[in-house]
Amino acid sequence: MEKLLEILKGLKPEVEFEKEQKLIDDGILDSFDLVALVGEINEAFDVEVEFEDMEPENFNSVEKMYEMIERLQNEV
Repeated sequence: MEKLLEILKGLKPEVEFEKEQKLIDDGILDSFDLVALVGEINEAFDVEVEFEDMEPENFNSVEKMYEMIERLQNEV
C-alpha cells in the first residue's frame, strides 16, 4: 500500500489520498492521471491492468486500487 501511495502522491501531491473515496467520481483523478497511474502500477507491482479493469470503482480509493492490484497479482 505504501508504494501505491508514493505513486499517487507523485501524481497529485496536494491530495490526501488516504481520505478520498471518490477520486474518479469527484474528478480528482482525470483520464491523463489514470494513464500515468496505470503505467506506474504495472511497473511497480509487476501486473497488467487490462481494459476491463479500468472501471471507476477500481480507482475511486486507495483501498480499491490496492484490492485490484492484489487480485491481479494473484491471477499470475
